[in-house]
Amino acid sequence: MSETIETLLGEQTQFTASTDYKDKANETSTALWDHASEDRLAFWEARAKDLHWFKTWESVLTWDRPQARWFDGGQLNAAYNCLDIHLDTHRKTKTALIWEGEKGDVKRLTYEELHHEVSQFSHRLKTQFNVQKGDRVTLYMPMIPELAIAVLACARIGAIHSVVFGGFSSKSLKERLLDSASKLLITADGGYRRGSVVALKDIADEALSQGDTSVESVIVVKHLNHSISWNEFRDYDYATVMASSSEGQEALPMESEDPLFILYTSGTTGNPKGIVHTTGGYMTHAKYSTKLVFDLKDDDIYFCTADIGWITGHTYFVYGPLSNGATCLMYEGAPDWPEKDRFWELISTHKATILYTAPTAIRAFMKWGEHLPQRHDLSSLRLLGTVGEPINPEAWEWYHKH
Repeated sequence: MSETIETLLGEQTQFTASTDYKDKANETSTALWDHASEDRLAFWEARAKDLHWFKTWESVLTWDRPQARWFDGGQLNAAYNCLDIHLDTHRKTKTALIWEGEKGDVKRLTYEELHHEVSQFSHRLKTQFNVQKGDRVTLYMPMIPELAIAVLACARIGAIHSVVFGGFSSKSLKERLLDSASKLLITADGGYRRGSVVALKDIADEALSQGDTSVESVIVVKHLNHSISWNEFRDYDYATVMASSSEGQEALPMESEDPLFILYTSGTTGNPKGIVHTTGGYMTHAKYSTKLVFDLKDDDIYFCTADIGWITGHTYFVYGPLSNGATCLMYEGAPDWPEKDRFWELISTHKATILYTAPTAIRAFMKWGEHLPQRHDLSSLRLLGTVGEPINPEAWEWYHKH
């Protein structure tokens, strides 16, 4: 065991939540712990019942090592659980997404509006592009609302989405297109990063230039509205596609073990490996863990800084928070542009109550100085989370204090 790990294991400092905080928590007893300890399958069955199912499962778990099948025989839809379930509640007109671009432009979508966009786009995917259940669709986009819309539109019709982080190269994109055998690529003309344009469409064109992928069509969101190359036989403008019909698409029932998405490893050693996540078990844990870990309340403004291109963005920006009816703050750019206090500015402006970020980012904040968060009113924050790696005590204490 390394000296670093031994040091971390020896850390004995404790921090206790206030009595008021604990009294208002979603869970104030050991009931969940006791239930899971006594009968773990009954525990997970109870959590699954918090989702909407078109058909109830026949068995909670079928485990033929190494294959585990959760809620076999059950049918549900991930997008339905993120959108449709809220339409007959007060959340219909509640803000689902608050998006801010790097240049400061802001867009808000209510649950009703997000449902409309997702329903309409999924209908176009199915009718115009013949995307069927089980087809793979790759998304290579910046952090804009259309990325979340595309993710949910795929889930709505049973297409398996593969989100590729917008910072990856044409080679990385092509590897994932080939391995997933995607028939459709959804991208954007570009995105902003620290004041510079990331030319996503050009990178996508390079990935497709050899003609050896299975991609039949490319849908392009004109986010920057700048000049890009265009293949009239392959490329389609997102806005034009959406304007061609206002007809919506009902959410299709999926088997619990139907694949929901593929997410690839970074590929730092060898070829990237596609990890397949199926629907029922994943959604059960995503909804439950988001509500419990983040103590999610109906009036929270939830700011997860992870890109949707990572698993954290999938689970704790899209599926977990939206299935709980949260208001999610989505930011396109980097934390240090145009100044190194951008995250704190966002929190202050939008009155974020929950912040979920990475230890790597926190260590950068420490180097930049505590005077930066002190410039802003961060009193709205009530819960802090970190993700991606263990956090060292010094970084946690800085985060907690400043």
